[in-house]
Amino acid sequence: QVALVESGGGLVQAGGSLRLSCAASARTSSIYTMGWFRQAPGKEREFVAAISWSGTTSYYADSVKGRFTISRDNAKNTVYLQMNSLKPEDTAVYFCAAKRGSWQGNYDYWGQGTQVTVSS
Repeated sequence: QVALVESGGGLVQAGGSLRLSCAASARTSSIYTMGWFRQAPGKEREFVAAISWSGTTSYYADSVKGRFTISRDNAKNTVYLQMNSLKPEDTAVYFCAAKRGSWQGNYDYWGQGTQVTVSS
């Protein structure tokens, strides 16, 4: 079982930056692929980024490539999502998730989400 808690969301103007954090329960986080997803009002949840358990490989949705960076610190059991050049269309609830194996497919554990609002 992996417990995930997101933080760092908030209100920011377009062009600004935010850094989201996801704290995972100890002893298990280092062997999991970690991902970030988001869900905007009236839309389905979508993939944003993922990072391998070692932190050496990352994956991004085309919509955030070049603007967002995912990273992890296994010593702190924490995954980060640095979001730069934010746009109003990035407004959503952002969720952290974990799974074993490939970054693709269904994720087994989810956080409660953190709201990100980008004003124009």
